[in-house]
Amino acid sequence: MRTQVAIIGAGPSGLLLGQLLHRAGIETIILEQRSKDYVLGRIRAGVLEQGTVELLDEAGCGSRMRQEGLVHEGIEIAFGGARHRIDLKALTGKTVLVYGQTEVTRDLMEARETAGAPIVYEALSARISDIETGHPRVRYRKDDAEYEIECDYVAGCDGFHGISRQSIPEQALRTYERVYPFGWLGILVDKPPLADELIYVNHPRGFALCSMRSATRSRYYLQCRLDEQVSDWSDERFWDELERRLDPEARKWLQRGPSIEKSIAPLRSFVAEPMRFGNLFLAGDAAHIVPPTGAKGLNLAASDVAYLSRALASRYRSSSTAELDAYPQRALARVWKAVRFSWWMTQMLHRFPEPSGFDERIQAAELEYLFSSKLAQAALAENYVGLPY
Repeated sequence: MRTQVAIIGAGPSGLLLGQLLHRAGIETIILEQRSKDYVLGRIRAGVLEQGTVELLDEAGCGSRMRQEGLVHEGIEIAFGGARHRIDLKALTGKTVLVYGQTEVTRDLMEARETAGAPIVYEALSARISDIETGHPRVRYRKDDAEYEIECDYVAGCDGFHGISRQSIPEQALRTYERVYPFGWLGILVDKPPLADELIYVNHPRGFALCSMRSATRSRYYLQCRLDEQVSDWSDERFWDELERRLDPEARKWLQRGPSIEKSIAPLRSFVAEPMRFGNLFLAGDAAHIVPPTGAKGLNLAASDVAYLSRALASRYRSSSTAELDAYPQRALARVWKAVRFSWWMTQMLHRFPEPSGFDERIQAAELEYLFSSKLAQAALAENYVGLPY
């Protein structure tokens, strides 16, 4: 097979890149190791920056999102038994949109199927070769048969554990990582959210987050130890602990219900540099991971895709490689700012093991300064709604 761009991974970043390139008249093939149902079964966050919303519109996939998504003009942070609102719209003129990542993926899948563009699910044992030449190759196995794709470029959108980053020689790659000493226990429940906006909670017992996927489906998180298992947490234990961490007003509106999904996610910050080797380009979780505290994972993947899709369109439109050559630097400049913001939010809102009295007082001072300063709130809001790209 021959195509212009081979895309590894059918998560949101791979599908969005494929859709943008298709609309630019660029041939692509998407390979996905898992089945379609498996990909759609992944439960992920869904706070979309305004830039991500506009990019999905550009890809022709924004109709259902615009109809069903929940526009949020602010967030709340609870500390010391009281809640403080950060007015995103008043501070920045921008909002965020709550629309589940699963729904984003579904919309992108349907758009690709409607376009008749090829996507291969359950493409096993994929390997990338010749990426330092002008003719990279991707080989894979499906239904006991071997296939090979020759292409101009490979886009690695296959996540943290995918083959794309692993295909770069170790000596050519530098990684930066911070692993946090706790995880997030999350549940999904078919009950209305307890508030109209997200509530981030700093509590002596640990962090909590009250979020939602729709007007009738809620998503809640609790900070937990890394050695805990989902089986350690019955629904009743989860609700009891969440109530302990909420302020009295929020507790009054909380509706309990049976969980329809429950999982524990470890938290880490990770960046791999460079985001290009030869004619292989990395995007999304293949190149970087952020803790979910700042709602930046999907949005950061979207900004990578924006830079990369425009660079590839420029290459095929004008034969110039200048935009492609600039991609790693442009993408990483925004990546590190998002990594910093996510780290800052995580440091400010979580309880770390064995904190000193100094650490606790610094964290309290950080929050009290935030609540008392419009300039500090503006800095948080600017990052939360998304930096320009």
